Amino acid sequence: MPSTPPASGAIDEPLPLDQVDLADLDNFTDGVTPWRMFHTLRHQDPVHWQPEEAPNSGFWAVTRHADIARVDRDAETFTSTRFVNLEEVDDDQIKKRASILELDGVRHRALRSILQRQFGAGVINSYADFLRGLTATTLDAALAKGRFDFVKEVSADFPINVLARLLDVPPEDNQQLIDWGNRIIGNTDPDYADVLLHSAESEKYRDLPFRSPASLEVFAYGRELARQRRGGAGTDLVSRLVNETPRDGVPLSPQDFDNYFLLLVVAGNETTRHTISHSMLALLQHPEQLARLQQDPSLIPGAVEEFLRWASPVYHFRRTATRDVELGGRRIREGEKVVMWFASGNRDEEVFGNPYDFDVTRRDNDHVTFGKGSPHLCLGNLLARTEIRIMFEELIPRLAGIELAGDVPRVRSNFVNGIKRLPVEVTLA
Repeated sequence: MPSTPPASGAIDEPLPLDQVDLADLDNFTDGVTPWRMFHTLRHQDPVHWQPEEAPNSGFWAVTRHADIARVDRDAETFTSTRFVNLEEVDDDQIKKRASILELDGVRHRALRSILQRQFGAGVINSYADFLRGLTATTLDAALAKGRFDFVKEVSADFPINVLARLLDVPPEDNQQLIDWGNRIIGNTDPDYADVLLHSAESEKYRDLPFRSPASLEVFAYGRELARQRRGGAGTDLVSRLVNETPRDGVPLSPQDFDNYFLLLVVAGNETTRHTISHSMLALLQHPEQLARLQQDPSLIPGAVEEFLRWASPVYHFRRTATRDVELGGRRIREGEKVVMWFASGNRDEEVFGNPYDFDVTRRDNDHVTFGKGSPHLCLGNLLARTEIRIMFEELIPRLAGIELAGDVPRVRSNFVNGIKRLPVEVTLA
């Protein structure tokens, strides 16, 4: 059996400040260096100027929990409308590519409200039996193999089946949806990207989300669904997008629909998938914690919050300063990028006791995985929590043993904290 990779967040020794480089994607492939960088920044330079290679112009890295919360709550000072990833875009690109993530104020609330009820407690709770049945089907197929890739057979399979149900598309399209998410979000990883984000070739796709040609395929797929459902009485997410007028009275344009649909395809799969993968890896790395959950399954709902803190499936989101402002003793100028490193906030010693301990009994778990007091709080956070809870409620009682059976490669990205493969060998209870 291979040796277990280092636990997420393990800090053997501080990383010298002059070696910190959050723009170097290769620093995000070993599962350790990012946490060493965040630790150094929180303690030595919590609002840190990070240079970038041209054409980008650098950004402020915000790494403490309190500062992240301040930025996330103040959309007037720190806007999403200049985009939420590190790519710097011009006004023409913004007009073509902006999704609900890149809106603030009245229009943002109006577009969010179209689907908000579908992700509310009443609707999500009504899915519980469906989710439990779907989980059982996924686990039956995977565990029967004895040795398998947990990412492919469990972490990716389960959320994409849920998304297919919400979109009302056939299960045979699941793999295509997964592939699109990989190609779009993995736009900096050679194993996934059609065209790497920072390559010269990506200029041809500058007006597409994530500069990914896969976006065109997602647009075509969504447009056909919209054509079929326009004017109908369906309650799926696509039907609501094409048949409901936002509460500001401004209908979705075709471009609004394209970008909203693409966001659902990507966000509806990637983050839950990576959280489930990281959670399983953490339980492998901390067998005493797995044993506690096996002995007392009532701990699982609370453990979900620790899973989310520990996994931190999205490393960062970016804002842009709308005015000169002071933050953490630094003077930020209007127009500069301000990047909230949620993953770092989830290891902040000022908020979490023993933050590098994975503790399924942790209480008052004030993580920032879904945002913190933000108008952009993740719309699907309750669905994600429910999926993760049901997955481990169903999985853990079935396991007599589980061991790592191979290497655990990471996505080459400083945006998504992703695991590509998690080979395991199980024995059943």
